[in-house]
Amino acid sequence: MTRWLFSLALLGALALAGCGPRQLPPPDVSGELVVGTRNSPTTYFLDNEGKDTGFEYDLAARFAQRHGWRLRVVVEDDLESLLDAVREGRVHLAAAGLTATPERKRSLAFGPVYGEVKEWVVCNAKGTVPHKPEDMANLRLEVVAGSSHVDHLKALARKHPALRWTELKISGPEELLERVDLGLADCTVADSDALAVAHNFHPNLKDAFVLQTAQPLAWALRQGVDVGFSRQITTFFGDIRKSGELDILRERYFGHVERLGDADVIGILERRTTLLRDLVAFFHEAQLETGLDWRLLAAIAYQESQWNAHAVSPTGVRGIMMLTADTADRLGVKNRLDARDSILGGARYINLLKDGLPEQIPEPDRTWLALAAYNIGPGHLENARRLARKLGRNPDEWRDMKAILPLLSRSQRESGSRDGFARGGEARAFAENVRIYYDILSRYEKPYRDIWSLD
Repeated sequence: MTRWLFSLALLGALALAGCGPRQLPPPDVSGELVVGTRNSPTTYFLDNEGKDTGFEYDLAARFAQRHGWRLRVVVEDDLESLLDAVREGRVHLAAAGLTATPERKRSLAFGPVYGEVKEWVVCNAKGTVPHKPEDMANLRLEVVAGSSHVDHLKALARKHPALRWTELKISGPEELLERVDLGLADCTVADSDALAVAHNFHPNLKDAFVLQTAQPLAWALRQGVDVGFSRQITTFFGDIRKSGELDILRERYFGHVERLGDADVIGILERRTTLLRDLVAFFHEAQLETGLDWRLLAAIAYQESQWNAHAVSPTGVRGIMMLTADTADRLGVKNRLDARDSILGGARYINLLKDGLPEQIPEPDRTWLALAAYNIGPGHLENARRLARKLGRNPDEWRDMKAILPLLSRSQRESGSRDGFARGGEARAFAENVRIYYDILSRYEKPYRDIWSLD
């Protein structure tokens, strides 16, 4: 009887143990890397074709590919659930734009630092904008539950007992920034990366003051994680930092987001509900002919003319896509002031410029370089690429080329240009602005799918 009772107790203990969280085996054993993240423009999202993308996703995908592992992404609904998934070993790591704070280090381990952000108090510009913590006493302040922002506010409240805030269980600050923009909350706290992106969608946001400076970004790991796995992460970040791949990724997702002013953002948001509606069919037609996303073409048109089909510049370019007379003739555009003709011509021209670039240039750099050529001309772009090689920069990467283009405005001898003076800085600004307008339109306008081309 005693042996029977012991066996029963042992079985019960094993059953209870099986009910607890089950930790994943290391990727070297399972062949699968499981990454926890959150859905946001700065971390992970689905692109226009429904494919996984985002800065953190790209980092994780490169890490998995380097070791021949499958990548499985787990998206958590709120930040606290994400950090719990790491602590309990349900994911191998969290790649989600997390700051490695002393408070979090009490229950989590962190990989190498791969960036820094500031924490900003952000408010609605039309309301009361505080300049220091004590100014927020009577404002509705909302923050993400479980975020580092909560920890820093708690520390601040020791000096300012009247400080109050509301914590919401969500994945990140994007929803709160939108609530502030709409006037549903007075203020929130957001990291500088998220805030830079949000400014291009929510023009009512106002940076009030910095809550914390230089907060380190790192992947979160379970304490006691396999030493070999931790070393693999350290080696990975060391390698991509040394090769410049980390900088290239940061430029791809964040290198263009701080260029537009409030008036530019308000302008495109207002006009997309009025002027754009009369032009959508023409942009769709241009996409069918050229394969270029209609929203990219609309972004170019907005940068060129603010969707004014009768726009004319002092230099003689005209129409919604601001084509020169020579370019229009080459592309078969009979009337540059006809919106349809101009849009189709501009789309064809972008494709010609892309086709004229060396085959080894990948996307999206190929498109950004073509945009610069659209503004400055392919000859001047080639001069800039030649200058880039001379200065030891990569002429096939937009990250390097946008630093080189302004040099074309120097004297012919200094820049090495064969075609004389060129406003390279304007070409860079043109391409960067189009990138932002494209981001805005991609968020608010649906991709076009021709029903006749569907299977």
